[in-house]
Amino acid sequence: MFAYTWDLDERPLGAVADEVVGLGLNTITLATSYHAGKFLRPRGKTGKVYFPEDGTAYFRHDPARYGALQPAANSIMAKRDILGELCELESVATQAWLVLMHNSRLGMLHPESCVRNAFGDRLIYNLCPSAPEARDYAVALCKDVTDSYPVAGISLETPGFLPSVHGYHHEFALVRQNRWLDNHLGLCFCDHCLAGARKAGIDAEGLRAQVCADVESALDSDFDLPDDMAEAMWLADSRTDGVLAAFLAWRCDVVTSLVAEIRDAVRDDATVAIIPSVARPSGGAWYEGSDLRALAEAAGIIEACFYEGSAERVRADAWDVQRRMRGAGHLRGILRAAFPDLQGADVVAAAVSGLRDAGIEDIAFYNYGHFRQQSLDWIGAAMNQTRS
Repeated sequence: MFAYTWDLDERPLGAVADEVVGLGLNTITLATSYHAGKFLRPRGKTGKVYFPEDGTAYFRHDPARYGALQPAANSIMAKRDILGELCELESVATQAWLVLMHNSRLGMLHPESCVRNAFGDRLIYNLCPSAPEARDYAVALCKDVTDSYPVAGISLETPGFLPSVHGYHHEFALVRQNRWLDNHLGLCFCDHCLAGARKAGIDAEGLRAQVCADVESALDSDFDLPDDMAEAMWLADSRTDGVLAAFLAWRCDVVTSLVAEIRDAVRDDATVAIIPSVARPSGGAWYEGSDLRALAEAAGIIEACFYEGSAERVRADAWDVQRRMRGAGHLRGILRAAFPDLQGADVVAAAVSGLRDAGIEDIAFYNYGHFRQQSLDWIGAAMNQTRS
């Protein structure tokens, strides 16, 4: 069960662990480094709406392990260490859930380590996985947690390049968004990406100028691209433009190499699972630099978000992820037993059964604090039924 520290802070941890075990689950995956948000908590004890502190760490980190990019301790840490308390429980395993390159707090402090689009705009919510100081931070964060706590493993979210549209605070435009425009605006041409691509024989500077010209032309026009046309245009550009295709493939190498560094740095008995994408369905992960097979080989585990509205779509996405992994590594699945995804006991049970029929035995749910009681009931019925 994925969970937020602030939700567990208002409950007896032993009771939460017993509740999770009663649902047929055996692990709590705790947000240990997380971004800002505004969250509705149906079962909240001390309030129903919560605003997490942006880009903070929910564990006792060692500043000496880090370079220019330093974690900031969340204020909860002043009174208790929930990750440490969870690790002391024998009834459930504990995993640390770390958001890596999505950190607006660090991005604002260190814009030189952020993604820079073709126009020179810094996307401060996305640390660039090519930037050496950002990479050092990500590796140090993972090693710090696994050295300091007896967690069973770590689940890593946003190890790569984020899309241009990512729900930033009051994100707004009076131009219709589309995949062609968004994907071009999200490409990184920072000095580190330009240098790395150049070393790989890719004319990234020429590509940057081309992207600028194309996007400028689109924004200067008096029409918006319909979704189907924008989709076709992006697919055509990414297939027929050899430089763009090579650049996108190179981005996957950047992310894979970072994950390999992390796997080498953390202790051997701690698992490393990669949550490869914020895209739905999972087939779109490649834009973020997530080559599923390569990441599975580098880390050992892919933890895919099967955030779909029906059991059929969950099964289809799982089939595609397994196909892309080509037998490499191990696949876990994450489901949401609530709006806007799986709604109803029968639907949740069918999705769980579908994953198990596909050989996916490790199934988690997002997120403890977001669920109504009925969602927990659906999860318990589904997980205990499939184990009977």
